Amino acid sequence: MGFVVGVAVLALVVGGGAGVAGGLIASDQRAPVHNALESAPPAKQTAAPAGSVESVAQKVLPTVVQLQVRGRSSAGEGSGFVISSDGFIVTNNHVIEGAVGGGQIQAVFQDGRTATATIVGRDPTSDVAVVKAQGVDNLQVSELGRSDDLRVGQAVVAIGSPFELSGTVTSGIVSSLHRPTRAGGEGGSQATVMDAIQTDAAINPGNSGGPLVNMQGQVIGINSAIYSPQSSASGSGGSVGIGFSIPIDQARRTADEIVKTGKATQTVLGVSVRDADDGGAVIADVVSGGAGEQAGLKPGDVVTKLNDRRIDTADALVAAVRSQAPGDKVTLTLTGGKTSQATLGGQPVETG
Repeated sequence: MGFVVGVAVLALVVGGGAGVAGGLIASDQRAPVHNALESAPPAKQTAAPAGSVESVAQKVLPTVVQLQVRGRSSAGEGSGFVISSDGFIVTNNHVIEGAVGGGQIQAVFQDGRTATATIVGRDPTSDVAVVKAQGVDNLQVSELGRSDDLRVGQAVVAIGSPFELSGTVTSGIVSSLHRPTRAGGEGGSQATVMDAIQTDAAINPGNSGGPLVNMQGQVIGINSAIYSPQSSASGSGGSVGIGFSIPIDQARRTADEIVKTGKATQTVLGVSVRDADDGGAVIADVVSGGAGEQAGLKPGDVVTKLNDRRIDTADALVAAVRSQAPGDKVTLTLTGGKTSQATLGGQPVETG
């Protein structure tokens, strides 16, 4: 019994001694101190990787313009992008319409140059306009891409002047395609419906008219509208990740007409439509001699598809028609599976 007690006491003493020794060793071998302020700066960055947001920004920023607009009773600002080295700039109609009838437009370029701009022509129905900066040359020009092969999930970059912060770059993806959107929001009329690209790249007031570009730095859309809950007292909302851009294929056709003739042509089916109760677009009226009448459409017919595209609302049919060009042939599917061939018409856009 005495032997057992002695062993137990010895174990406790040894354990305590080991603890003291370990404490002495730790206090004598403290870790060296590292101070980030004493480290040398890293090497300077090399060229931006191809296909990165950085490389896209470097390519596109010099072609993006801030537009400052003063009307007789209001002022505003937006964005645009250069399409010719001698000063033609594409933007939104709603950006510059305040200058109609005697207002002023000032173009501010990324290199700090400024120039007075004049309206060449505008199309309120597609929200596209072209202005011309005066007395400038040798401008860097945007590279235009195509929008008919876009894919949901594709990376994109938006550039513009939100809240007067010129040269702002944001990035995101294509969230959806062929989204029927009214240029004036829900308060807009059917006359302003566009076949929009939806993106989650941050777009805010002032981005309007600026380019949406792919990762090759090619313009694939014109930023035009946002969905933003009116949560502030002033009623001016910000980005909630739902922005809309005009596809460049449609915008390019309109801008080209404006540059060449000063006017734009709207693609039409020659019918008026409203939402059908069970989905689709019901024909309310048919224009005499128009494309719809020639295709055999009658009031009461319900269109459910245009080519392979599903039509579930009246706005969807309007957007689908406007994504085409005058003279294009399309196949319309009606309820019951009946089909009709139509050659789309065109009509000059009235600007008031």
